Parts: sequence; structure tokens; C-alpha cells
Amino acid sequence: MKLSDFVCFDAVKPQLDASDRDGAISELVEALAAAGKIPSKSTNKITKAVIKRENEASTGIGKGVAVPHVKHAAIKQVVATVGCSSKGIDFNSLDKQPVYSVILLLSPADNTDVHLRAMENVFRNIQKDDFRSFLRQARTLKQIQETIFDTDEPEG
Repeated sequence: MKLSDFVCFDAVKPQLDASDRDGAISELVEALAAAGKIPSKSTNKITKAVIKRENEASTGIGKGVAVPHVKHAAIKQVVATVGCSSKGIDFNSLDKQPVYSVILLLSPADNTDVHLRAMENVFRNIQKDDFRSFLRQARTLKQIQETIFDTDEPEG
């Protein structure tokens, strides 16, 4: 499974309008609904589920990245999107630093295996300094796409 297999590029937000955590989550969920990847009628429930999960334990993992995620009954297949903020967003990160790159991951409630594989893929990539750096510097959809496709290239 590659990152590009489940990132919905039609829902990517090269510059988030939101300036806070909950707004960023809501904006990304709405973008996935607008792209037809999740049911529009479920956006409020999904947003609330992601925020509830976020309140239990922050997904601001440090180094400028947050990975809000949830498994939800309204989700039929794993999907992710990316939002970037040049100003930074307080995600209550482990390192107490602002978040500049948000990767929202939504998975079906009944498929833990695909959720874990997708999470593993996201975390493997955000451990790479170059990936985080290029994602943080990206200002256009094309730059975000290139960063994701470049990280999918086989190492060698």
C-alpha cells in the first residue's frame, strides 16, 4: 500500500483556512465530502468522532505534523487527505510546537487491518525528514502531489 493509494488529491488543502485544530479537522472532512469520498450527510458525525478521538489523545506527534484519524461506520474505504498551514496550528503536540502539516485519515469501522496498514504507511513517511520538510514547504496541490509520489518511489 502506497500513500498515493489512499490520499484523495481532490480534497487536499494546500493552505488551510482554519487557524485552530477543530477547524482544520472540519475543513479536511468537508473537503473529503466535497470530493465524493465520504457521505456528505455524515460530515458532522465524522468530524465530531475525529475531534472526540483527538481530545482523548493528541495526534500532534511533533516535528510540525499531526495525523488526526478515526474508524467510522460511515466510511466505506480508507481515505486520507492533507492540509497545510503556513502559520501553524496548535494541535497540543507532544513537542508543544505548532503543526504545519495535517494528514487526516479515515477508515472503515469494521476493517482494523486496512486502518493499521494505512497508519503504518503514514507514520513511516512522516519519520522521513525530507518528506516532512517538503510537505511543510509545499504551497500548491502540485507540490504536495509530487512530495507524496516521490515518497512512494521504491527505495534503492
